[in-house]
Amino acid sequence: MTLARPITHATGLPAYTETFPALPESVRKARRLVALALSAWGLEHLADDAALVTSELATNAVQHARVANFRVTVVRLAPGRVRVAVIDTRKDTVPEPHQAGPDAEHGRGLAVVTALSHTTGRDPLNWGKRIWADIEDQAV
Repeated sequence: MTLARPITHATGLPAYTETFPALPESVRKARRLVALALSAWGLEHLADDAALVTSELATNAVQHARVANFRVTVVRLAPGRVRVAVIDTRKDTVPEPHQAGPDAEHGRGLAVVTALSHTTGRDPLNWGKRIWADIEDQAV
């Protein structure tokens, strides 16, 4: 993976972003991108929650969107608060939470994202969708 460079998000806030091929190994690379951003911003204490959120959102893009690529963006919204977003080009596949049975091997991802996040959401785009989660320092 090339070293990601910080950018200024359209909102004017600092951000890191990268496009990955929709392959299982890209989920690990997406986590590394988010960890790099958190480290640059001195927010390493959010890394574990951010890694799980990134894994779940990126895995959904890989397994369910069935697209060639997905984009991960992490934006520093405020001191102690970041937004992790996964963007893909499929408008018609939107992740929906559901109840996983006690023995189910899948189906808990969005519940994990919700539990670890301050806020979650999705934004329809003209060419796809953005699924995001805000992770916040509890002391803020």
